[in-house]
Amino acid sequence: MRNTFGNLFTLTTFGESHGEAIGGVVDGMPAGIDIDMNFIQAELNRRRPGQSPVTTARREKDEVELLSGIFEGKSTGAPICFIVRNHDARPEDYENLRHLFRPSHADYTYHYKYGNRDFRGGGRSSARITLSRCVGGALAKLVLRKTPIRIYAYTSRIGNLALSEDYKRYDASLVESNPMRCPDPETARQMEAYVKELKMQGDSTGGIVTCVIQGCPAGLGEPEFGKLHAGLGAAMLSINAVKGFEYGEGFGGATLRGSQQNDAFVYRNGVIATETNHSGGIQGGISNGEDIYFRVALKPTPTISKQQETIDDRGNAVRFAAGGRHDSCIVPRAVPIIEAMAAMTILDYLMLSETIKL
Repeated sequence: MRNTFGNLFTLTTFGESHGEAIGGVVDGMPAGIDIDMNFIQAELNRRRPGQSPVTTARREKDEVELLSGIFEGKSTGAPICFIVRNHDARPEDYENLRHLFRPSHADYTYHYKYGNRDFRGGGRSSARITLSRCVGGALAKLVLRKTPIRIYAYTSRIGNLALSEDYKRYDASLVESNPMRCPDPETARQMEAYVKELKMQGDSTGGIVTCVIQGCPAGLGEPEFGKLHAGLGAAMLSINAVKGFEYGEGFGGATLRGSQQNDAFVYRNGVIATETNHSGGIQGGISNGEDIYFRVALKPTPTISKQQETIDDRGNAVRFAAGGRHDSCIVPRAVPIIEAMAAMTILDYLMLSETIKL
């Protein structure tokens, strides 16, 4: 199995949803970085279950323990191992799923590939595993504090309720002001009401997260197979429930003419810049110094309490309704995960760069 992300700054994750603990090992962390434990815990708390009425009722403190690579509050350059212990696991909630292949889950594919699967909340395929990414991303953000780079993400669509695709219209400081992590308060209220209604119906919905990277220098990315947007896309598509990635104008740009899509170069404040940014800050796979912005589409949570039809591992037809605790919409909790993956990707590409130094 491929359990390691990154080239020079790497994260290797371990653990299962209802096992003893989930954790990871970050390697390539530069030495001498101030380790702000309050910040790391706060980043993890943003992903934590049970934080609002629209998330799963599972109650986990998700307190991170750093086991190595830190001395007197600073990174040593050695691998940083961390764990987060599971406290509110209820594996008995999943006993009725031992032999079932749940629709749109990884049950069948894991069963087919390995012949043995952890049916307790999906085991290794559970979205709970993403907490390791938030820790790795928090460490990457601590390194990026040495640079002008700023990364933030927000919910831009839930079902049919959507914001404008122009991220500049919204105040990033409002993202954490509501459970939906939407920077528009009125749209956030509509989104929350919609998700609560679906939860009462035993159903779920998906949505879109927009991510913005500001202050990224020009020159990140490698020709041909190391393109920056390819790295970001691979990082985002590795997240549970993610179904799509587009940067800049994305698919919308396919309907434009070249005269509408092209970004003219200008000389502004002593540096080369572009008049517009349809390219999303990346051209030829290399950052050009403009804002990098992209959107990530997430599917509806497949665990729902409505009756569904499926089969078991013996081929028998089965009707079932999922019990246990689950999110009716995973999108708001995906926001910090997407930020984390963006931070690790950008830091990794900074470390790979031969011309840009931290």
